[in-house]
Formats: sequence, structure tokens, C-alpha cells
Amino acid sequence: MPPEPAPAPQPPRTEQSQAARLTDVVTRLRRALRSSIRTDYPWESLPMAQVELLQTLAAGPLRVGELATRQRLAPNTVSGLIGKLLEAGFVDRQNDPGDRRTARIALTPAGERQLADWQQAHERRLAGALDTLAAADREAVVRAIPGLELLAAALGEES
Repeated sequence: MPPEPAPAPQPPRTEQSQAARLTDVVTRLRRALRSSIRTDYPWESLPMAQVELLQTLAAGPLRVGELATRQRLAPNTVSGLIGKLLEAGFVDRQNDPGDRRTARIALTPAGERQLADWQQAHERRLAGALDTLAAADREAVVRAIPGLELLAAALGEES
């Protein structure tokens, strides 16, 4: 019986290959979370772009231009998203005390509830998934959170 061939050498992990792997994992994680949330929250149909606007508005009312800058979207795209959120009753327009010609967009109580429900459903799904991991893997994920927060900041995430 001939000896088994030696395993092929693995190329060294370069920063680029690590970045590619991280890109893949983040994309798959987001997709899995977005699709699996329907298990706990089957009525949820809010597109992610609208959820992200609600998350940004949770800190306080903003003008459309400010929202566009923070979300890195065109103002007309943000206006369209806001229109949908207005129709749903999740946001409203308020007079801007500094400039009566413009309006600020703010969460309504219904928008705050929607966002809280969405957040709680995602937290339950992630907590459940974390519970399925071996203790060492779970700890590794938790230990990575501060580094991921720094990475988000380095990429220019607006807080």
C-alpha cells in the first residue's frame, strides 16, 4: 500500500486573503441573520436600508441631507426611503428650530417600537446561535467584538 500523499502546502495568510475571508464571513453572517429572522419575526418586511435609517434616527432627529451623509446614500434615495417610513408611520417631519425652511426627520413611537422589536428579534437569534457554539468558539466570537468595533470605526462608520 503506497503512503498517503502529503497535504498540499497552504499559502500563507496575507492581509488581503484575511480581508477576503472577513468580507465573505460578514456577508454570509448578515445574509443568514436577515433570512433567519423570519423564524422569530415572520411579519417583518422592512428592507435593511429602512432599518438602518431608523437606527440612525434613534440618536435623534436629522435633516435629510444629514441622513444621506451618515448613510452614504444620495439624498433622493434617502427621501424615497423616508417616504416609505412616513407612510408606515415610523417617522414624521418636524420643523427645524434652526431653519424653518427645512424639516428634520424623527422616529415616532411606532418607529421606536418597530426598531426595538427588530433589535430584540435579532438579539434572540444571535444569542441562540451563539449558544450552539462550543464554549471556546463562543468566547472567541465575543473577544472579537471590540476589534470589530474598531474595524467599523476605521472604515468610517458614523456613530
